[in-house]
Amino acid sequence: MSAKAISEQTGKEFLYKFICTSAAVQNRFRYASVTAETDWDRLAQDHPWLLTERLVVKPDQLIKRRGKLGLVGINLDLQGVQEWLKAHLMKETSVGKAKGVLKNFIIEPFVPHTQEEEFYVCIYATREGDHVLFHHEGGVEVRDVDAKAQRLMVAVDDKLSEDQVTEQLLIHVPDDKKQVLASFIVGLFNLYEDLYFTYLEINPVVVTQDGVYVLDMAAKIDATADYICKAKWGDVEFPPPFGREAYPEEAYIADLDAKSGASLKLTLLNPRGRIWTMVAGGGASVVYSDTICDLGGVDELANYGEYSGAPSEQQTYDYAKTILSLMTREKHPQGKVLIIGGSIANFTNVAATFKGIVRAIKDYQGPLKEHEVTIFVRRGGPNYQEGLRVMGEVGKTTGIPIHVFGTETHMTAIVGMALGHRPIPHQPPMDAHTANFLLNASNSAMTPATTRTASFSEPRTSNDVTPAKKSKAGLPAAKATTLFRKQTKAIVWGMQTRAVQGMLDFDYVCSRDEPSVAAMVYPFTGDHKQKFYWGHKEILLPVYKNMADAMKKHPEVDVLISFASLRSAFDSTIEVMQYPQIHTIAIIAEGIPEAQTRKMIKMADEKGVTIIGPATVGGIKPGCFKIGNTGGMLDNILASKLYRPGSVAYVSRSGGMSNELNNIISRTTDGVYEGVAIGGDRYPGSTFMDHVLRYQDTPGIKMIVVLGEIGGTEEYKICQGIREGRITKPVVCWCIGTCATMFASEVQFGHAGACANQASETAVAKNQALRDAGAYVPKSFDELGNVIKTVYDELVTNGTIVPAQEVPPPTVPMDYSWARELGLIRKPASFMTSICDERGQELIYAGMPITEVFKEEMGLGGVLGLLWFQRRLPRYACQFIEMCLMVTADHGPAVSGAHNTIVCARAGKDLISSLTSGLLTIGDRFGGALDAAAKQFSKAFDSGMLPMEFVNKMKKDGKLIMGIGHRVKSINNPDMRVQILKDFVKQHFPSTQLLDYALDVEKITTSKKPNLILNVDGFIGVAFVDLLRTCGGFTRDEADEFVEIGALNGIFVLGRSMGFIGHYLDQKRLKQGLYRHPWDDISYVLPEHMSM
Repeated sequence: MSAKAISEQTGKEFLYKFICTSAAVQNRFRYASVTAETDWDRLAQDHPWLLTERLVVKPDQLIKRRGKLGLVGINLDLQGVQEWLKAHLMKETSVGKAKGVLKNFIIEPFVPHTQEEEFYVCIYATREGDHVLFHHEGGVEVRDVDAKAQRLMVAVDDKLSEDQVTEQLLIHVPDDKKQVLASFIVGLFNLYEDLYFTYLEINPVVVTQDGVYVLDMAAKIDATADYICKAKWGDVEFPPPFGREAYPEEAYIADLDAKSGASLKLTLLNPRGRIWTMVAGGGASVVYSDTICDLGGVDELANYGEYSGAPSEQQTYDYAKTILSLMTREKHPQGKVLIIGGSIANFTNVAATFKGIVRAIKDYQGPLKEHEVTIFVRRGGPNYQEGLRVMGEVGKTTGIPIHVFGTETHMTAIVGMALGHRPIPHQPPMDAHTANFLLNASNSAMTPATTRTASFSEPRTSNDVTPAKKSKAGLPAAKATTLFRKQTKAIVWGMQTRAVQGMLDFDYVCSRDEPSVAAMVYPFTGDHKQKFYWGHKEILLPVYKNMADAMKKHPEVDVLISFASLRSAFDSTIEVMQYPQIHTIAIIAEGIPEAQTRKMIKMADEKGVTIIGPATVGGIKPGCFKIGNTGGMLDNILASKLYRPGSVAYVSRSGGMSNELNNIISRTTDGVYEGVAIGGDRYPGSTFMDHVLRYQDTPGIKMIVVLGEIGGTEEYKICQGIREGRITKPVVCWCIGTCATMFASEVQFGHAGACANQASETAVAKNQALRDAGAYVPKSFDELGNVIKTVYDELVTNGTIVPAQEVPPPTVPMDYSWARELGLIRKPASFMTSICDERGQELIYAGMPITEVFKEEMGLGGVLGLLWFQRRLPRYACQFIEMCLMVTADHGPAVSGAHNTIVCARAGKDLISSLTSGLLTIGDRFGGALDAAAKQFSKAFDSGMLPMEFVNKMKKDGKLIMGIGHRVKSINNPDMRVQILKDFVKQHFPSTQLLDYALDVEKITTSKKPNLILNVDGFIGVAFVDLLRTCGGFTRDEADEFVEIGALNGIFVLGRSMGFIGHYLDQKRLKQGLYRHPWDDISYVLPEHMSM
């Protein structure tokens, strides 16, 4: 949601910090917060004025009319405040229908004043601008302020002046107070704008000779503006409405939501209730709550919530386990029900999200059975059949009763089943599998040339374009009646390849001549081409870095589909509207600050541009054009017959519910002519009425369906249009959110705009008004399909609609990735891996999650054991590996590898090039003796050869013994690295047979020459063989195989890489220039005839 209420203390803190006015604002920052845990001595120490001033105390918990309720203690000393709080703190009280405990209080200085010094001021936002209300009589007794107050509307992007305030608001104010109040109100309005308030009320604001006092304050801010206002807001706490507790689980889900691109919401209504919901989609979640309440379940409804926007399997798991944990804490005598519902998804992979829910059900199967939980599932959308299969399967394996339904079942039918109002079918009819729609079932490989593109009730015309009406001079440009046609071309902002491919597949089954997407704009890459499919063949679409190039090269484009993020959507939309060729813009992003949205709307109205969104999936015109992911995947497009126009047009707020309307309309009528989801924000770019009037003026549309929503008053304009005769076509309308009036406390539903601020904005009031105006209004959403069918049948009967014959659409090949997802094909993998899996939510090393690696403190040696040897090695083995890496890390700049790295670094090469140069020197002569030593000593030892025989044989064969000999170290000047390793190995290894054999060889070789010692390479090689053979983790064959494939040399390569990188960084830090080898260190030996 966007507009969120803040505490009085937070609101006053913002005001005192940031208001800019010449009026003297008194008592700045003089407030103290009190809870049951307050240390009064510390409080008095932090706020010394508490001991010297008369005080006011009141609860700070979003309670209205506290004075009327007797919840304000006035003119008390500190002891009096404490006595007053004894009667109120932690006590339950009722405010309207809500009951709650008084927990948080605010203490402020008492301000002596007269009634004549009290005033009322309020600023609130609407679509057109911000309204400033002022009344010269403020305080507890102010009533019906809307009717009494002076009112001034400041249009979007306009400024408020002191003259305006004085002339229009301060009419009844004494002259000596006008200047102070005018300055204060202008300062307050600027603060309201700068800090993205949506509502700000002060009652009373007191003006005395000393200045201005802000006594009582209520405020809401636009939480979506956090990324803009974070520096000023800081970390804002949004308290729950009075009567609802703030549960840690709600905070946990809110945190998940903040970190996710998906939408995750949870509100606990009654944690002891028996009816729990887990619903996908903001609109669908409201519909399910409505239906539960309509069927008498309001007192048992435990929660409201939703998950949407394609959450990952892990996010869905985290959400589901939170719900399951909450519902299995207290038993209910009747058992409990969990409703896992949703509309038909547009782009969410249902099977993927259901996997997360299934994981949670498996984890909680014991408590679920103990609490006698029955689960009802209904879902549709991409890959929903697989999701339902998996869900049904988990019911069978766990023994939990799980009833599963798809798109063949009305969305809310499972609520009646769950509450015992309708029977549960044993064998629900299943729609065809996704693949059945996409694979050509006929024997003919031919594709029909064209499909029907005219409405069922209209003769086919060559062009259905209604041009924009020319506006009179000085008036805003008129908007087009027809937004999309068969020739419409669009630019897509953002690298949304899946959405674009979906649009092209839709174009193809609609028998369009050309793709509807002309180009894409993506500012984070250079200009290039992107590959897509057009039916069976591949095509290239241009991608531009900047909008200007795209517009210049594609003058035929008149639609822009913006997948810009909430942060960049405003700027990119303003830029797009500079191009007169653009008539329609769809903004998909959710969470754009309302102030920015209103500016976009104002500019769009001036330029005659229709905006669909923000916070929408878009819209669809069957046979012509679809926006992005609207209508879901191709199977749903075909199932809902969206490839050709019908006679019914709809408009809704919710994207998910628009797809549900596609399903309902296709099952009850000849299909959809056009459908638009205007978006769930408080101020959608275009309104219900905008589209209803377009539909009224479009001949092919014979009836209109509107799915309204709690919040706002747009539906009343439809009532007015019907009464005035502007709308003459039948309108079927239902406003969701009827449950809100049944809840004791305010609930913010999934959409930002789904909140009633007054009685007229409730769904119940709007449904009644529509019914009274003459619209067809069902008794509930459950009956919506029946009412649509009744109206449609009447239109067929009277000849208004003449159904046409169906023509099959062309078949579109299924994408390989989707066919694989559905399990229709298999393909041998190009690679095989057995050490690491990064595909899930958590990285896995050889079967061990990365969190476990850290929890077990396995260290680098343990990780190496997992990735190299696929084993969890003993602690001493991990330590030995780490010691080997440490002792091989570096051996000075003179060795060949370090020398090469240094020369490369000084030649100006990068880190990778310099490191590679050093690594390329590793071989039998430098550092690569680990494998060779291990092989030679193992072969001699395993064949039963005595150490002396081994030495003599190598001498006879003219071969060096790998791992024996050192240029500097000797028996008299031992290598301390070898000594350290030897001490550790002797102490910790279970057996050191090969090491002992190598040390016996060393005795023989050093007796001939003191520097023929077992060097560090040789020691690590033979010790590692002992480790592999005796640690208990490997068979003899496995141990020998690791030596054979070069694993031991890897130790030297990994260790020495640390040193090489150190040398590279050292040379760069010392700023060493290009290296040139000195002449005096080179012996020039040329042939004599050449030197002559």
